[in-house]
Amino acid sequence: MFTITGYSVELVKDPFGILSGKRYEFLLDIEVEEDDELYSEQGLYVRVIYGVEENQAGIVKHEIFERTTEQLLDFELEDDELEVVKAFCQEHVGEAE
Repeated sequence: MFTITGYSVELVKDPFGILSGKRYEFLLDIEVEEDDELYSEQGLYVRVIYGVEENQAGIVKHEIFERTTEQLLDFELEDDELEVVKAFCQEHVGEAE
């Protein structure tokens, strides 16, 4: 498991109206315990695309990066971790508007 230590959120602009609903990009700084397979000395962040449509909202895509190298890691978050990220995004999505 991890702890979210910082974040930023921005509305993804869609000037051509291709996407339905709205999309938000979250950058979540995370702290992971050393014994976790995700652990990196360089630090980690998760890039999340969060979609909001009429009556539903959720994670569209997520990626995990090493902070200092900006290297994309080939890991997926586990279901319980995704629920934490989804709840966090839901709580903070209004800060982008």
